[in-house]
Amino acid sequence: MSENKTKPTATSVEEFILSSDEKKQNDSFELVSIMEELSGEKATMWGPSIIGFGSYHYKYESGREGDMCRIGFSPRKSAFSLYVMGCDSEKQNKLVEDLGKIKKGNGGCIYFKKLDELDKDVLRNLIKESLKSTKDKWG
Repeated sequence: MSENKTKPTATSVEEFILSSDEKKQNDSFELVSIMEELSGEKATMWGPSIIGFGSYHYKYESGREGDMCRIGFSPRKSAFSLYVMGCDSEKQNKLVEDLGKIKKGNGGCIYFKKLDELDKDVLRNLIKESLKSTKDKWG
């Protein structure tokens, strides 16, 4: 079984953000602030490009297991990737629908261009629900 490549690193979150696309820097710092507040966890780099908050250990029925951040995001070139858990409940689906100008990826991945295109109250509620889902499922 292969090992999970996405692990916490000692890379500075601030340096990573400052080295990313200038247009995404302010939004990145704002997301860090929101996610640190709601998770109660400091931002940590996970792998080379994910800014994550907190961690949990998962183990699938297949036997694959590892650790991952509870919530996170990445300021990728084409769009931000927002990583949240449990976007399969009715409540969370409604939050995602109301979030704003986004595209939904597989699992809990949500893509957006600018933070201003999202309803920040809905975003905060989605993050809270994601943190609760992760805690309920993985402890």
